Amino acid sequence: MHQLPDLLQQQQQQQQQQQQHHQQQQQQQQQQQQQQQQQQQQQQYQTSSKRSEEAEDADQAQQQQQQQQQKQQQQQQQPQQQKQQQQQQQRQQHRQQQQQKQQQRQQQQQQQQQQQQQQQQQHVYWYNSWTGSPYFSTVFHSISKPKAEQQQQQQQQQQQQQQQEQ
Repeated sequence: MHQLPDLLQQQQQQQQQQQQHHQQQQQQQQQQQQQQQQQQQQQQYQTSSKRSEEAEDADQAQQQQQQQQQKQQQQQQQPQQQKQQQQQQQRQQHRQQQQQKQQQRQQQQQQQQQQQQQQQQQHVYWYNSWTGSPYFSTVFHSISKPKAEQQQQQQQQQQQQQQQEQ
C-alpha cells in the first residue's frame, strides 16, 4: 500500500514531462493539476487504509486541513487556468483565421492564373486568325521550342494583338 502513491506520482510525472515537451504553454496548468491530484491521492490513501479508532480522529483533522488547502488552491488556480485556456483559444482562432485568409488568397491567385492561361490560349488562337497564318504552324513551332521562349512568344502575341485592336 505504501508504494502505490509513489508509483502513481511517478506515472503522472512521466506523462507530464512528455506533454511538456509537446505543449510548453500548458506547463503551468499541468503542474497545478498534478498538485491537486497528489493531494487527492493522499486523502484516498488515508481513507482506504484501516486504522484504529484512536488514529481515525487524528486522520480526520488532517483531512479537513488538506481539504481546506485544496479549496484555496483550486480557487486560486481556476482563474489562471481559465485565462490561459482563453488565450490559447484566441490564439488558435487567430491562426485559423489567418489560414482561411491564406487559403482565400491562394484560391484568388489560382483563379487569376487560370484566367491568364485562358487569355493566353485565346490570344494565340486569335492572333493566328488575325494574321491569317495557319493554326498548326504556330503549334508546331511552340512544341519544338523551350518553355521560356513559348512564354515570350505568348506575351509578344498579346502585345501585338492589343496594338492591332487599338
